[in-house]
Order: sequence, then structure tokens, then C-alpha cells
Amino acid sequence: MKLAALFSGGKDSTYAIYLAKKLGHSVDVLLTLYPHSSESHLLHYPNIEFTQLQAESMKTPQLIEEIPSDDSENESKKLNNLISLAKEKYSIDGIVHGGILSEYQKNNFSLICEKNHLEIISPLWNKEPESYMKELLNENFEYIISTVSSDGLNDSWLGQIIDKNGLDKLQKLQKKFRFNLNFEGGEAETFVTNCPLFEKRLLIQDSITEWDGYRGRFEILEVKLKDNA
Repeated sequence: MKLAALFSGGKDSTYAIYLAKKLGHSVDVLLTLYPHSSESHLLHYPNIEFTQLQAESMKTPQLIEEIPSDDSENESKKLNNLISLAKEKYSIDGIVHGGILSEYQKNNFSLICEKNHLEIISPLWNKEPESYMKELLNENFEYIISTVSSDGLNDSWLGQIIDKNGLDKLQKLQKKFRFNLNFEGGEAETFVTNCPLFEKRLLIQDSITEWDGYRGRFEILEVKLKDNA
């Protein structure tokens, strides 16, 4: 099928595209909504503007819509408009959705797809957290943690690339503090800097870190693209 992908730049939406392509689908356009703030319940917020460089690295066109408020109805309306535009411009048959457990997100996206007579493809749905996180590493996905908001995750994780050692540490912390290892509960958010979909890796040149003692954010200020060897 010809698909559009809901794309936030994080590990889940990017890996969902990767799996959809492995299943034989084509992903013809990326759909990105810029939420009003981090209070959005439907959308990913941090470093969202740098999805444009990720799209460039994937050689995939991107449709972007900015949202003026955090109102969920407004977000759903804007997403519906974006999906309608993608259907008109790219003749898509369905949407790739990177959700794992959130019934709220999936129900919202499913309703919008139904209105537009499109299939919804959710290749990560109900994936077991530990095997999924290991799978990301085995498939050469490189990503950083861009926000944390959970007991057990302090500011030392902000901007950190998750490798095997990092995953081992996360597993130990998860057992102690009982958060979701795949961050599906909002414990952290991520940003992909390289993966098999990218022709060029993203090199972060400048950033700032915000930390209030419990939650924090790694804000990218400058990025450049570098050819993969």
C-alpha cells in the first residue's frame, strides 16, 4: 500500500516506518504536527522542528501543520486536515502509526482514518518492551533521550544516546522504579539521529538542558547532516 506516516522524529514513529517498509509498503509522505506545547496528550513535542532534517535524510516529502493550542479537539481537526491533504496530493491508501499501548492515541487516529477511508497500520502495537528496545539496537537505530519525567530518570539521561550499556542501566532502573521501559507512559521522549532509513546522520552541534529536579528537557539548538560512511 501507499502510506503516509505520522512522524514525530522519535524512535517509535521512525521504527514504525522502517517496519512498514520491511512489510512491503511504500511510505510516500511524512505527516508532522507541531503541538502548541509539551502539554499535548496526542502529540510529541520536543525538538519537533528538526524532523525536517530527518525527512531530508530519508528523502521523503513532509507535510507540516502548526497547532495554536493544546485543545485535543483542535489537534484532531488539524490532523484530519493534514491526512486529507496527504490523500489528495499523494493518493495514499493508509497511515502508519507508531503507537504501542495508548488506546487514546490509537482510537483518535483510527477515527480520523475511518473518516478518510484509509487503513491504519500499527506495526509496534503491543510489542513487548524489552524485546522491542533490544530490537532497535540490533537494527542499528541510534537515538537520544530528549525529555525525562519519571522517578529513576535524572538529568544525566538528557541527550544521552541509548546503546547496549545504556539499555542495561535502564532495565535495572525500570525494575526498581517500575516505569515503562519503552517510555510509552511518557516517562521519556526520544529523537532519532541515525538509522537504516537515513542517508545522512544528524550531528547535534549545540543544545541546552533544562532540569527542575524531577523533569527535564534536552533542547537541540543546531544540527547538521553528515554522510553515512
